[in-house]
Amino acid sequence: MTFMNTPVEFTARVVESFGRRAIVRTADGERLPAELFGKRLSIVCGDEVNVRMPRPVAAAAGDEPRIVSVQPRRTLLQRTDSRGRNEPLASNLTLLAIVVAPEPPTDPYMVDRYLAGAAYAHIDGAIVVNKSDLDSSSTLGEAVEEYRRAGYPVLTVSALNSHAIDDLRAFLKGKTTMFAGQSGVGKSTLTNALIPDLERQTRTLSDSTGEGRHTTVSTALFRMPGGGELIDSPGVRDFAPALVSDAVVQRGWPEIVAAAPQCRFANCLHLREPGCAVIAGIDAGTLSARRYESYKRLLNIMRDLAPDYERRK
Repeated sequence: MTFMNTPVEFTARVVESFGRRAIVRTADGERLPAELFGKRLSIVCGDEVNVRMPRPVAAAAGDEPRIVSVQPRRTLLQRTDSRGRNEPLASNLTLLAIVVAPEPPTDPYMVDRYLAGAAYAHIDGAIVVNKSDLDSSSTLGEAVEEYRRAGYPVLTVSALNSHAIDDLRAFLKGKTTMFAGQSGVGKSTLTNALIPDLERQTRTLSDSTGEGRHTTVSTALFRMPGGGELIDSPGVRDFAPALVSDAVVQRGWPEIVAAAPQCRFANCLHLREPGCAVIAGIDAGTLSARRYESYKRLLNIMRDLAPDYERRK
């Protein structure tokens, strides 16, 4: 591999990372393997980084370009593990699109946590239903209607329907989107439908490392035709957003945020406080009782994990 036409130091985008190595995309679209320089440096897919080329002699000996620093991230999506540690997933996103389908059965509480995590990171959220003939009376159909009422964009698509794919592509144009959701809901199928040259882009990534790409364990960024970028991520069985304070948890529920100004107390957490407009909305049926239960569950998760988090600060 030669780097004759590449500047000594340049800015690039991380399109895939694994351990201490990554694939970066230069401004002219070339993909290069790179390694991290410095033990404290960490990167995630989507990062914009500064890369330094090896000297000619070192390059001839097989040395790779080095990532020497990460530029400030506009957004950072994170999740929390069982010990309360924050794990970065992807950076510089503008949209988190949660893909759901009738099969496998969707856990709406996990979808709620994805949407909350996006909100905490100042990333827009949307629902993509990978089944155009969804029965609105089904459990998933009812959950989808809850998201619509809460104000989230909902797109119903099928990888076999070219018009629906075109509509989805138009919605994603100009955005940096990450597909998230359980394994088996069709994220990879939708990604292939949205990006006709995905196989070529994937092959280029594999060629850059000399290894096959394992889509089930790595996160990778691809360009979409017509504009926009798509981050394809592994499926997960569970998700909890990065730790936030009690007062911030409610920001992941736009319908609660909208009702909160009517509460008697400005610091209302919408649990048992008198004069709570959210509880009144639940009792009146104008707010989703299931979504409210989901809010309380996440609040409890954050409180359970907070002591471990505080001890490590």
